[in-house]
Amino acid sequence: MERKKTNLSDYNPDTVPSGKGMKIGIVVAEWNPQITNALCKGAYDTLVANKVAKKDITVVHVPGSFELPTGADTLLSSDTDYDAVICLGCVIQGETRHFDFICNAVSNGLINLSLQDGRPVIFGVLTTNNMEQAIDRSGGKHGNKGVEAAVTAIKMVAMQKKIWG
Repeated sequence: MERKKTNLSDYNPDTVPSGKGMKIGIVVAEWNPQITNALCKGAYDTLVANKVAKKDITVVHVPGSFELPTGADTLLSSDTDYDAVICLGCVIQGETRHFDFICNAVSNGLINLSLQDGRPVIFGVLTTNNMEQAIDRSGGKHGNKGVEAAVTAIKMVAMQKKIWG
């Protein structure tokens, strides 16, 4: 019988290309800071562990997850040639439809930005039913979505560099 994987952020470092020379932006929502700061730490540490230079990582904060697309667009429009932008946030289900509107707006905004710009914009937003699930996915028993977002960013940049040169 196969055991269910509990840490969803486990990855094989041998399958991750070197991040040397990559410039990565990280946009972090301030809402639910216990969660988003843990996601940011996971992403930052994973980038560094995979050879992205600390000087080539920029972290900026925006008020909430709804503002992540604007934050990402601001980084991509800056004078720094970012290879990718990681967006980290946490939206927890409440009693109203606000959750649905925020999650849809953020996911659509980030994918549209990535497709229009051509550079990877990574969706590292937790959309959970409660705080316990958010804690479990931000360094708890199910790993850290920030780690997954960082690995995704490195792999996407490496793929583009391989194809485009």
